[in-house]
Amino acid sequence: MSADATSAEADIDQTPLRVLLVEDDEGDALLVHELLTDTGQSIELVRVRSLAEAEDRWSPEIDCVVLDLALPDSDGLDGLVRMRTRGAGAVVVLTGFADRAHGLAAVAAGAQDYLVKGRIDGPTLERAVRYSVHRHRADQITRELAQANLLAAENLRLSRGLLPAPLLDPAEIGYAARYLPGGARLLLGGDFYDAIHVPDGSIWVLVGDVCGHGPDEAALGVALRIAWRTLMFAGHPAEQILPTLHEVLVNERHQPYLFATATMVRISPDRQTALLWSAGHPPPVLQTGSGTWHEVVFTPQLPLGVIADMRWESVEVALGSRWDLLLYTDGLIEGRATPGGDQLWVDGLCELLPSGSLADRADLGAVVDEVLTKVAGSTVTHDDDIAVVLLSHPAPTGHT
Repeated sequence: MSADATSAEADIDQTPLRVLLVEDDEGDALLVHELLTDTGQSIELVRVRSLAEAEDRWSPEIDCVVLDLALPDSDGLDGLVRMRTRGAGAVVVLTGFADRAHGLAAVAAGAQDYLVKGRIDGPTLERAVRYSVHRHRADQITRELAQANLLAAENLRLSRGLLPAPLLDPAEIGYAARYLPGGARLLLGGDFYDAIHVPDGSIWVLVGDVCGHGPDEAALGVALRIAWRTLMFAGHPAEQILPTLHEVLVNERHQPYLFATATMVRISPDRQTALLWSAGHPPPVLQTGSGTWHEVVFTPQLPLGVIADMRWESVEVALGSRWDLLLYTDGLIEGRATPGGDQLWVDGLCELLPSGSLADRADLGAVVDEVLTKVAGSTVTHDDDIAVVLLSHPAPTGHT
């Protein structure tokens, strides 16, 4: 046996345990008590005489139940089923010599072990109890790991829905996007984005944020993004897109207070102008021929999911022949430089962005990564998810 295995077994032997003994026979109960006492191990024994009393006395602090299969108010496997329903995990059953088949059936039904009365000694009983607890805990860890793996797989499927491949011509316009989960989460929040080139030559971009974090919010973000792309393919009138997304959100959300912010942009076929719609979302930042990043100014409007029959008005933005446009979710600008200090906000973001046309950069993805690194370095908090979409015209020589 390895040293690690020996150490693990020693830890099991030394751990104090609390055992609930369910036994109506006074002689058998006294024997169990004496056998465990004689081992000299740290075991606290709580004895009850019926299954009903056991159900009342059981609590999560009980490490193991030693259960007689023949009780005044239960017989056979009924007691085991009821104790497991109550929450007992580690169960050792006691049977008479003639009922060994019941003991085997109990193990098959979920008991950790069975012992035959009259054929046990103190070390055997104590070891059965301890290893039943150990096996139950190991089974719990295995189930939790399997559940975590399943959740990770579900999250990965959802993240694929949140992070789509753009339907753009990389030789015609530069594009890069990144998604960064906030806090300790591995994958998911409610942020989403998409970009698509439609038959009339215009380019549409969407960046949004469902309030909250987790699979439910992520699933809602996926629903909104897919609905938006479907509307694009169908040639839905521009003024009806956000109202339709509002209806999708209201009908798909799992809580009535959930809302989503979004920015939608239509870039004209000649790439000289853009129409911008904002539903309670942070403003994009733009760099044109001047080489200076600035906030795109517009009148704030309500998020999706707040008021029925809401209509969102567009703002026209002049772009010129060379421009770079950055859309993002609020996680990018809401970090604080110092504990309790000011948030980064839009002005701070503009100061972190590289000046000069990005058409000269070979890799727009590297530009976005640099910005995210600077934001992380300039803030002490990163609790919210971040989604970033960067567009550049004319397209750089390289693309990510």
